[in-house]
Amino acid sequence: MADLDPINDRILRELSRDGRISNLVLAERVGLSPSACLRRVQELERTGLIRGYRARLDPARTGRGFVVYVAIGLAEHSKAAQEGFERAMSRAPEVAECHNVAGAFEYLLRIEVANLTAFKAFHSDTLGTVPQVRSITSYMVMETSKDTRA
Repeated sequence: MADLDPINDRILRELSRDGRISNLVLAERVGLSPSACLRRVQELERTGLIRGYRARLDPARTGRGFVVYVAIGLAEHSKAAQEGFERAMSRAPEVAECHNVAGAFEYLLRIEVANLTAFKAFHSDTLGTVPQVRSITSYMVMETSKDTRA
């Protein structure tokens, strides 16, 4: 694994802010020569610390501007139930994120759809048909004041 010395940490922070930054500008910002900077970035990629780069899309313009977090309780606590639920969620394009969590419920989903009508359809036609689901609690996002995800 790559060492997270202060320079690597600065490289990661800069790339997190702007994954399209040129190596020349990145090197200048972190105080390295371009060749040394490129070697470090390549090592961070090779070791898996940098797992990829993404485009940040405008959710409203892509028809996914209505965001809902959904807490899911499973009917039974078994590996088979978890696997069945995760398979169902992997096939659902509305599910942007699916997290197995500790606490009062088993899963936390981030759902991205066009509007309330589309969420209702997902709630009924997808979540409502998954046999492993015991409970569904929805939290509609009204406004986002901070989002650092790429």
